[in-house]
Amino acid sequence: MEENKEMHRREFIEAAAMLAAGGAALVCPAAGRRIGVADVDERVRRTARLRRLDNYLGGVDTLRLYEAELRATMAMFNTTSFSQSTAKALLSLLAEQAQLAGWAAFDAGENAHANTMFAMSRSIAMQADDVQLAANAMALSAYLRASLGQPDIATAEASRVPMNAGASQGVQALLLERLAFTYAVAGQERQAIAALDAALDSVAQSGTDVAPDWAAWVDHDEIQIMTGRVWAELRRPLRAIPELEGALERFDDTYARDKALYSTWLAEAYLDAGEVERAAILLDRSRRLCRGVASPRPAIRIATVRRRIAPHEALSASGDIPE
Repeated sequence: MEENKEMHRREFIEAAAMLAAGGAALVCPAAGRRIGVADVDERVRRTARLRRLDNYLGGVDTLRLYEAELRATMAMFNTTSFSQSTAKALLSLLAEQAQLAGWAAFDAGENAHANTMFAMSRSIAMQADDVQLAANAMALSAYLRASLGQPDIATAEASRVPMNAGASQGVQALLLERLAFTYAVAGQERQAIAALDAALDSVAQSGTDVAPDWAAWVDHDEIQIMTGRVWAELRRPLRAIPELEGALERFDDTYARDKALYSTWLAEAYLDAGEVERAAILLDRSRRLCRGVASPRPAIRIATVRRRIAPHEALSASGDIPE
């Protein structure tokens, strides 16, 4: 546990230093210059480092930085010359960066902009013949809609990559868990659990291949958290609570936005179990965790669950219902 905290601390320091000292986009190569895969790889590594900022900062803080990086890569694509293989690598990077900007827009509450970025990402990924990124663009779009309580089953199901399409197990797990969430919001329990089981199988096999950086964070803890969220959405608190509590116990407070968000599903599960006071305590903890985080999503979730708690306020022994 102490090793994990130290790792998170170092990662945070590195990410913060990059934002403060190296946040400006890389200078685009001179117009007309011929570039190669090594030039693209440099930007791929930089994009991976920038992605780490999302672990600690909200979309309000990161969106413009991610968009600047996307514009710089677009400038490279439009003003330099390269081989066909380098062109495909650049297009894949553009698709990845558009998704990163779209995620930040979603996290910042700019949902229409996020959808535009996801659609752009899918179009670019298809030009690059990048099946994984094209699928993830659809999965992100469906996840956004499900998060707004508007599940789009068709888009979510279309994001599922056939097993023979060459997608890594980590990518398969990510797509499947997001599909499960859409099913859960739509109230389709059997389909949601089948998708979660498939995601867990993919994670179990993920050690046999290397996932792209944008999916490398998906592990057993992530699937356990999503499992708890799915059961909470399905109003099955006795299944949701142990999954969420087990995963959140291992979740570092450094990841304040995500821990605050996930704790709201645990609060909702306790409310469905009739434990109003416990739900209120968890909501208050979520509110304190996300204080100062530049993302409206935790506050929206907290307000949503609080509205469910409010009628039960008189039943709470302490009356401690978070504002």
